[in-house]
Amino acid sequence: METKYMSVESYGAYQVSFDLSDYVWNIVVLWNYFEKDTVGKQFARAIDSISANIAEGFGRFSKKDKIRFYYYSLGSVHECIDWNNKCYKRSIITHEEYIHIKSKLDKLPREINQLIKYTNQKLKY
Repeated sequence: METKYMSVESYGAYQVSFDLSDYVWNIVVLWNYFEKDTVGKQFARAIDSISANIAEGFGRFSKKDKIRFYYYSLGSVHECIDWNNKCYKRSIITHEEYIHIKSKLDKLPREINQLIKYTNQKLKY
């Protein structure tokens, strides 16, 4: 009998945030130098940190450590909401790009909070 282990890729929050980070990356790399240097680098780092912190939390041993990284991820979601709004207001991204990014970012807090709740309930330590 084969034992099946959970992987970070099975988390909905991880999948959404990982795909979103590639989407934003592909937009930012096309910007001019000033836009990339001021807003783009920070937006790309913040969006990458969502899935990276979920992955790091998954790899931690204790419940407290795991949850701490999931909260970091949640903070990065809120930072990205701000960057997305700034990019749209400054006409750096199109309306369609803004809506796509916003729709994904709007889903993530709920998914990450479910991950935190699940971790709290299922892990003893």
